[in-house]
Amino acid sequence: MAKINFVDHTGETRTVEVEEGATVMEAAIRNAIPGVEAECGGACACATCHVYVDEAWREKVGGPSPMEEDMLDFGYDVRPNSRLSCQIKVSNELDGLIVTTPERQA
Repeated sequence: MAKINFVDHTGETRTVEVEEGATVMEAAIRNAIPGVEAECGGACACATCHVYVDEAWREKVGGPSPMEEDMLDFGYDVRPNSRLSCQIKVSNELDGLIVTTPERQA
């Protein structure tokens, strides 16, 4: 199990345990994390699970696929460290990952 730290736009942090192979979005939904709406259910067909990956974790998480980049165009306040949480698979290497939710979703 990996621990994922979700920080909301006000700075409040919620830490949840996530099984390997799940996505960051699935962890957010299962744990009622505010700021992750996930309207498409993880199909990479919207941008309502948009998060900011903490700079210290960007290399480990990796960059978005071309399809994910296209969907991020619909996100709110997209930044270089923006990712769709439905596209980040949890592994033990991501134990301690920090992601921040935007002030609002698209």
